[in-house]
Amino acid sequence: MTTIVLATANAHKLLELRAILAPAGIRLLGLDDLPGSPFPEPAESGNTFAQNAKIKALAYAHATGHNALADDSGLVVDALNGAPGVISSHYATLGHDDGATRQQRDERNNATLLEHLANTPNELRSARFVCTMALATPGPHQQILATTQGELPGRIGTPPNVPRGSHGFGYDPLLLLPPDYQRTSAQLPPSEKNRISHRAIAAQRMLQRLIHLGLAQSTQPNTPQAQGRNNA
Repeated sequence: MTTIVLATANAHKLLELRAILAPAGIRLLGLDDLPGSPFPEPAESGNTFAQNAKIKALAYAHATGHNALADDSGLVVDALNGAPGVISSHYATLGHDDGATRQQRDERNNATLLEHLANTPNELRSARFVCTMALATPGPHQQILATTQGELPGRIGTPPNVPRGSHGFGYDPLLLLPPDYQRTSAQLPPSEKNRISHRAIAAQRMLQRLIHLGLAQSTQPNTPQAQGRNNA
């Protein structure tokens, strides 16, 4: 069995990824499962999701002595040239953490996004959640073994049609999903969202990379979600 540390203390994220990786013989540990926790948090200074995922994976592999899996995710809006992007969680404060609660940040970020799109017609409000994952090795010769990416496409709705829905967090109540754009991401049942989310797709693709690297066992034939944008 291969042990991998997931670079998070988020119990929900840990359970979600364990459900995907455990059947393939992966023992996935959270940071809180290890002696020495809490570990220093690296500065996420990258300009892309991939850069930040790699920074975190390398830092936590070095700190824990285990292979480490990290992700970075956010919302990309085409009409805003890719914003909020890597500052999605602190969009209203231009990427700075001012100590607000998660709920306060979400409310301010959503209000800021809707304000920035106030004069944008529906056909130009295309957006997508993006998640990039990176797997890094520990030791003196650290390297990135694999990166994968998943996306959940949609369109940012317009008030008073949004925000809507009680599931999820962040921009979930604003992103209307195809094909009919009648439901937001926050209106999906958790079981459905966990199956089609950007993080789930990135994790399924990472599982295929782990199998290719000999770090996991194949549990089923490749699926469309497990193919596509991934690289070593």
